[in-house]
Amino acid sequence: MKKLIVPALAAIALAACSQHAQNETSEAAGAVAADVDATTSNAAADVDAATDRALDHAETSLDNAGAAIDHNADKAGAAIGNATDRAADATGSALENTGRAIRD
Repeated sequence: MKKLIVPALAAIALAACSQHAQNETSEAAGAVAADVDATTSNAAADVDAATDRALDHAETSLDNAGAAIDHNADKAGAAIGNATDRAADATGSALENTGRAIRD
């Protein structure tokens, strides 16, 4: 029974309000709705901006990692090439020395 009395009293109280009070209440409700909408829009924009910044940082980190990998791969390739050249030179020298030793 109490559950029915409160809404009934609220309806009677609202009906008893003057047109001016009803208009003021309606305007206040509209202002609150506009504030909620603006706050929600601002929050969504803030989240979008933060997401964009995070993705930009991640992309930059991946680019830097890729550049470091390329640089170090180039260095490793050069070192392997130099070692191969030295090994070939040493093998060639050893073959020449062996050939001379056989001739002498």
